[in-house]
Amino acid sequence: MISVIEARDAILDRIRPLGVERVDIASARGRVLAEDVHATRNQPPWDNSAMDGYAVRSVDTVPSSPDSPAELEIVEDLPAGYVAKRSVGPGQAIHIMTGAPVPEGADTIVRAERALKVDARRVRILQAVESGTDLRRAGEDIRDGDLIIPSGMLIRPAEVGLLASTNRSHVSVYRRPRVAVLSTGDEIVDVDEPLEDGKIVDSNGYALSALVADAGGIPQRLGIIPDTQEALEEALRDGLLADAVITSGGVSVGEYDYVKAALESVGTSMAFWKVSMTPGRPLAFGSIDDTIVFGLPGNPVASMVTFELFMRPALLKMQGYTHIYRPTIKARLLEDLTKSLGRKQFIRVTLQKRGDQYYASRTGAQGSGILRSMSIADGLAVSHEDQEFMPAGQEIEVMLLGGYSGLSDDRNY
Repeated sequence: MISVIEARDAILDRIRPLGVERVDIASARGRVLAEDVHATRNQPPWDNSAMDGYAVRSVDTVPSSPDSPAELEIVEDLPAGYVAKRSVGPGQAIHIMTGAPVPEGADTIVRAERALKVDARRVRILQAVESGTDLRRAGEDIRDGDLIIPSGMLIRPAEVGLLASTNRSHVSVYRRPRVAVLSTGDEIVDVDEPLEDGKIVDSNGYALSALVADAGGIPQRLGIIPDTQEALEEALRDGLLADAVITSGGVSVGEYDYVKAALESVGTSMAFWKVSMTPGRPLAFGSIDDTIVFGLPGNPVASMVTFELFMRPALLKMQGYTHIYRPTIKARLLEDLTKSLGRKQFIRVTLQKRGDQYYASRTGAQGSGILRSMSIADGLAVSHEDQEFMPAGQEIEVMLLGGYSGLSDDRNY
């Protein structure tokens, strides 16, 4: 057996980002940029008003006060989206809306609340303003030619807005991996099929497909494969059209566990077969040409935990991500924990936050078949190989699972 770290490194050493495709920016959120994006013009492209008010010459507002206002002639109304037809001369003002280009001759904006409109042609300025007040200068956000989004950056809603502001309708991103998902075992039936004695529902196929999608991949369920080497080999060959193949079950040493032989028969270059961890010791990884292959355990918890630790980072790296691991926190145990020496154990826990401190409790029994424990869990507490007893109050590292929302206290912002 190899360690968790050795297994993770062996996997990631074989992973490279996939090819590049162009997508429209409305579909780009959550993808990783595969090109540098430069600004094609200043943003904003011209000096414009930051407020509704009056575009004026600052010298015409001095002195001004509520008791002694300066009175100016309104020569034009200027909504956003239009350019002034007149310039601002001495003693004049243009009524301007937020975002409208600053007219020629004006060097400042008087906010509407600092002015009193007498009639359609006259306005009184109630407060002197300095030159440049409430102006957005051309290029203050982005300068023409600036590198605004570097290659390798995750595209979030803000980046989608930046792309749109540069008049980009399409952008190059790393391709999402296609992942073939196979469930193995004569005891497995699909949902809605009759549950005869000795049969169980294929929860792994659906859970793993959901995990693939959650990691940005495109799951392709190839169904339930009977416990024969021939059937497994045929399914694996079909799966080689994808970027990755996941099998669940059949990687132990039972009489009907044919995955190892089938993988070798179709030409898989295997990296390892077992990892020193609980749950999830029987774990296979290899590759066939450009397709990576994971043989995950059949027990549902072991299947999901090994996906989180090994396959999720691999899929993210294939998509160009640089941050590929789940976040971790430190939490204090609310109960004693014991385990066997020699293996790293990942314990399903729930979390509480009291002040600035997190506290962790087991979800209950830690059997690999207790699927509901993964639904309850906020994270996986990491117990290392040399640890056997961890008393209540000891601090432990917890890898947060997707969907945990307790990182910060609820506040009304």
